[in-house]
Amino acid sequence: MSATMTVAVTFTETKQGVESEPPPYTAVTDHVDNDVISHVQVRPPIVYTSPSAFFCSLWARWKSLWTPRFIFSMIAGQVVSLCITVTNVTTTELIDRNWSLPTTQTWFLYFSLFAVYTPYTMYQYGFKGWAKMVWRDGWKYFILACCDVEGNFLVVKAYNYTDLLSCMLLDAWAIPVCIFFCWIYMRTKYHWTQILGVLICVGGLGMLVASDMLTDKNYPALNKGKGDAFMIIGATLYGFTNATEEFFVRRSPLYEVVGQLGMWGTLINGIQASALEHHDMTLASWNGATAYTAAMFILYTTAPLLYRSASSPFYNISLLTSDFYGLLFGLFLFHYSPYWLYFPSFCVVVLGLVVYFWHATPEEQGKVDPKRPAYIQRRQEEQV
Repeated sequence: MSATMTVAVTFTETKQGVESEPPPYTAVTDHVDNDVISHVQVRPPIVYTSPSAFFCSLWARWKSLWTPRFIFSMIAGQVVSLCITVTNVTTTELIDRNWSLPTTQTWFLYFSLFAVYTPYTMYQYGFKGWAKMVWRDGWKYFILACCDVEGNFLVVKAYNYTDLLSCMLLDAWAIPVCIFFCWIYMRTKYHWTQILGVLICVGGLGMLVASDMLTDKNYPALNKGKGDAFMIIGATLYGFTNATEEFFVRRSPLYEVVGQLGMWGTLINGIQASALEHHDMTLASWNGATAYTAAMFILYTTAPLLYRSASSPFYNISLLTSDFYGLLFGLFLFHYSPYWLYFPSFCVVVLGLVVYFWHATPEEQGKVDPKRPAYIQRRQEEQV
């Protein structure tokens, strides 16, 4: 598909040669082959002709950031980060209660997604339409669910073999993987400020790792090579599933994508749990998993909305603040003594989130046009 893009930028100069404050947005008209015209917004330019013009343009750029879509993306990113923290805290509590069933624990998440979103999909498509969607498109959701289940499983296993430092650093590998697959799927063009934003966020993660090392929170590795391999594979699957789900939810209804993820995840996770943890199921105490499932349900519901409003790479770098929220939980629940690096590290990660969209806009990350499958639309039109 070829595209021609015309950009109109207006500058107004005073008699003193100082440019006035640029508009908060510059309109861009994108003409595509199918005669669909979409209006994308770009940031106002930074002007370097004089100090006053520079600060005026800098202020205009700052104001252009805070659109309702960007504010929603920032809030949603911190919601999913907080949900990750809740799952970590509840998992720790479950382990203290002799519950060590990571695969079984996640099964309740997939079943809840299936139980909520699949009936609504059937209501929207009709049972025959839903069955046709499963028959024709179920294979791609099966791949998505399989990678998601195994990614969760391998990351949990990695914590059992390698040390905390490796886990925290290698988990960030999901970010470049996600960026790569977004480029494969949607040919997203990344500005250098977005790469800088990612590096700033990773720098904040480095400060968290340093604080954990200085406070001697690391633990010895049982099998570092095996654990690191698990973490790298798991993080790769995370990045792949995030980018793939973003690709799906930008083109299909959210209830279809999440419902199918829940359905296939329930089957895959159930088979794996029965094969690996069937003996431990009889010994575990079956209480306390509700908070974990609720937090994960909120995360899996909010994440697709964040994919649409921003992108899956933005989702991944937003999760880097979860360790700071873990500190807050530790202060109140376990009476941890915080190390001073935790607080500036949180600010550094938030700064990276802002820098990520300093030049690029959320609208430029990909087209959002969710539609029902064409064969279901045709069936409904024939009935009318």
